[in-house]
Amino acid sequence: MSEPTPNSRPRQVTLVAWLTMVGSAFVVLLVFDRLAGLHTLDTRQSVEKFLAEPPGSDLGVGVDGVLSAIRTLAMVAAGCATAAAILGYQVLRRSRSARLGLTVLAVPLFFTGMVTGGFVSSLVAASAVMLWLQPARDWFDGVTRQAAAVPAAASVPATAQPRAGVPVPTAPAQPRPAGVTVACTLTWIATGFTALGMIATGVLLALEPDTLLDEVHRQNPELATQGVSDDLLVGVTFAMIAGIVLWCASAAVLAVLVLRRTEWARVVLIVSTATAAALSLIGTAIGAFLLALTLVASVVTLALLLRPEARAWFSRPPGPRPPAG
Repeated sequence: MSEPTPNSRPRQVTLVAWLTMVGSAFVVLLVFDRLAGLHTLDTRQSVEKFLAEPPGSDLGVGVDGVLSAIRTLAMVAAGCATAAAILGYQVLRRSRSARLGLTVLAVPLFFTGMVTGGFVSSLVAASAVMLWLQPARDWFDGVTRQAAAVPAAASVPATAQPRAGVPVPTAPAQPRPAGVTVACTLTWIATGFTALGMIATGVLLALEPDTLLDEVHRQNPELATQGVSDDLLVGVTFAMIAGIVLWCASAAVLAVLVLRRTEWARVVLIVSTATAAALSLIGTAIGAFLLALTLVASVVTLALLLRPEARAWFSRPPGPRPPAG
């Protein structure tokens, strides 16, 4: 009778992974539907009714402020869902860092997914808990409890035991796939141009704040009546610029680690790139057509990092240890 091995994926892991991928896809579709109907008359009337009664009347914001908050939360939910879908695929490949990342994403996905109804996003977020229960936990740790009582010598054929004084042959070093190099190069180019654009925007905002503030007020004339001051707008803009620049710098460092064949860096870079692709897609859909460039770069980078030869290069088995003495 065959014994279960650490390589046998538990059914609950397969269920959670597919539930995460399919559910995240539904969350992204719900976000698009939510954004498409955000400025309809029915939505505005619903918001006005909410603000006319407690607790909405105690918030001190207008209809446009609520719609802007919903738009922001929806975009964050789409980014988290896209990252969760990528991590769900990596969970099928027994990535412990993907399991940790999916668990961390569960919190923002749960809260921001409320703008799409909350059911699907809550289901995806809650399913991450199952990855930390048995037998999934043992599978990720490479533990097979049924085989614990079998002597170690009996599990390895005698012919497989290395003899003293006989060197163990090692597999030749695998060359780095060209796709990995291209993906890292695209990451550096995209993050470099994005960071430079954000820094230029910050410099322009510092030197000529009135120019950008006039444009913001032209597009959103009700900001002043909602109590949003120019100082608040400038502060939020600078914080957003700093966050994007730090994100770009982190992605560039991850690309360096990917070239050095660091598996967890590949997973994190995939999640970061997928999030950037989702946000770029949403931004392009609402009129920021310049983001189509980052969308194309992100999609190509994702495709290259997920190719079979790239996965095989990162998942090589560790070499045998040299004999003692």
